[in-house]
Amino acid sequence: MTVTCYGERCEEAVEAAEHEIRRLDDLLSVGNADSEVSAVNRDGTGTLSEDTAEMVAEALSLYDTTGGAFDITVYPLMELWGFTTGDFAVPDAAALADVLANSGSDKVTLDGDAVTLSEGQGIDLGGIAKGFTSARLMEIFKEYDLVSVQCYGTKPDGSLWRCGIQDPNHPDSDSYLGVLSLADKAVITSGAYERYFVDETTGETYHHILDPKTGYPANNGLLSVSVVSANGMLADGLSTACYVMGLEQSIDYWRTYGSDFDLILMDE
Repeated sequence: MTVTCYGERCEEAVEAAEHEIRRLDDLLSVGNADSEVSAVNRDGTGTLSEDTAEMVAEALSLYDTTGGAFDITVYPLMELWGFTTGDFAVPDAAALADVLANSGSDKVTLDGDAVTLSEGQGIDLGGIAKGFTSARLMEIFKEYDLVSVQCYGTKPDGSLWRCGIQDPNHPDSDSYLGVLSLADKAVITSGAYERYFVDETTGETYHHILDPKTGYPANNGLLSVSVVSANGMLADGLSTACYVMGLEQSIDYWRTYGSDFDLILMDE
């Protein structure tokens, strides 16, 4: 995360923001064996902090409304593909079937701050944590009386922020699908062009956004999904879910639930 602040107390605000980012990372990182989420994955149960419990509750709600397209129990699948370790490999059908048999957020029990996983499950909040963190930073910046923060508020001169949406066909260039002009909104994009590997045997490319139903990378014709919302956590979760759901299901979802978010979808 890159944080840029404007205001009389901007240095203090940036320091507070960095502290908050590191605090949340210490709670949530599956790459940190001492994190709260790692402890839950290791023990199968645990008592969550307020922040983690809020994210898990939102994730379980998104699992329900998206028909399982957003699923925090994909962590064992991510491990199987090597996206958590860098040891990339296409899993065999039997191993995939074993993991899929245990997956599904409907098997996760959350009772207040107490969470219990089903046998063989593990959770990863990476699909929602960045949006939650950005929302927390907005609260911090308000405490420090900053007049403008990223896409929250307007620029110091009162004009709108301009947020470019990367062209997924040219991820290494300054090529954009378009530029949003906005205030008081989060913009979060999911695409297959950031994290992927190429199978040396077949030459096939596999990206990290896995379809929880098949266990394979989502492949439904979408190249990029951007969600625009005042709710950063919602935008983060939905960008992943819509990428999995595909064009028509995402539009249907927006028609049903889209009172507080908008979508920018690019297909092939």
